[in-house]
Amino acid sequence: MSSRTPSGQARVSGVRAGSRHGWAQALVTVLAGLLAMAVVAVLGLWAAGAGDLPDGSFGPIVAATVVTAVGGTVKLTGSAGDLASTQAGLTVIPLSVTLTGALVLAWGFLRPLRHRAVAGAAELAGWAGRVAALWLIALIGLTLAARHTFDIPLGDDDTLAELGDLFGASPEVGFTTDVPLSVFVGVVWLAGVLVVTLLVSRGAPLPAGLLRFQTSVRPAAFAMVALLLVCVVIGVIVALVVAATKGHARETFAVILLGIPNLVWLALTIGLGATWNGRVEGPFGLPMPHVLDEVLRTPDVSELNLRTLAEHDGRVWWLLVVDVVLLLAAGFVMAARSPARVRAWQHAVHMALALMLTVFMICLVGRISAHFGLSVLGIGDLGGGLGGELFLRPRLWGAVGLAVPWGLAAGFAGALLARRVRRRGEVRTGGGS
Repeated sequence: MSSRTPSGQARVSGVRAGSRHGWAQALVTVLAGLLAMAVVAVLGLWAAGAGDLPDGSFGPIVAATVVTAVGGTVKLTGSAGDLASTQAGLTVIPLSVTLTGALVLAWGFLRPLRHRAVAGAAELAGWAGRVAALWLIALIGLTLAARHTFDIPLGDDDTLAELGDLFGASPEVGFTTDVPLSVFVGVVWLAGVLVVTLLVSRGAPLPAGLLRFQTSVRPAAFAMVALLLVCVVIGVIVALVVAATKGHARETFAVILLGIPNLVWLALTIGLGATWNGRVEGPFGLPMPHVLDEVLRTPDVSELNLRTLAEHDGRVWWLLVVDVVLLLAAGFVMAARSPARVRAWQHAVHMALALMLTVFMICLVGRISAHFGLSVLGIGDLGGGLGGELFLRPRLWGAVGLAVPWGLAAGFAGALLARRVRRRGEVRTGGGS
């Protein structure tokens, strides 16, 4: 009896530990993440005016927004009768929806793992696999639902209206998803979220073999995630002040709910000295701030950086000051969360590597591309306000290269500032050594 009780208790405790992250918990995690993303997408699209689109397209557009938020591919299609054609394309990630889903999924993933220091690799893989399997099923449903076609009115242009009547050129545009690619990228996105979650959270258990890496990786990962989140909070505060003082509240809330990280993380890289290339023409435009549209609405490809923005608004130089303060704070947080044995030059290297990866990520997810045009009998874009183009892309390696000196300086300075801060987990030996 006595020999059987301890083993029985071990088995019971093991069952209870496993039951905390079984299929039911995985289902709750996935549904909570999707529901949060859908709510943000619905509110953002409604504020942007998508609720007025014809033919019951709002639901499919919400599904498409969630799909693109996790990196999925939505293809635009168009036609305008037998003798006419439309050309359309759109590439943009609504990062507000992305960030919401990532935070909720991370919370759900970590919740059953709390109050534990170590977890087996098989256990973590099994828990992540349950979440991934249900996420895969949900993604398939979303990608199949994200497709619709609706007509584009020709407006008040008499010439276009006559051509439309003559050739039966009633333009329509639709969207559909590349299901295999979207599902694959969506699962990879989930894997990235779960890995970053384990890296960032100091309370998340790791397999015993990986514990030696946590002192070098976790503080830097936490500092970068905190940096990105603080940028978003600052952006939301600024946007709310603008809405309260200058009006356009509905448009501002659309930006907050769909793309505030797109803007503030772009601003973060510009404050570091990075340059983005872009152009705006036709009915397209960047919603806020207006200075972006002014710089990019030129006949040729424009450069978007501190210099070109300052030519239109000198207050842009404050981005440099804000970046200095935020990076110093990130370096301090990283050092304060690290063991005391980590030297200042090591903090600098860790910060530089982490900032390089962060800027690289921003450059990948912050790209924007949109175009639409109507042609009849193969004769170019007929204009009339129906055609346009918008794109924004970074000078990738220049931006990543600039992160190196910034990271080295901020990491070293942060280590010096954190010298008097007592580190958690610091072991003091007798004799003062």
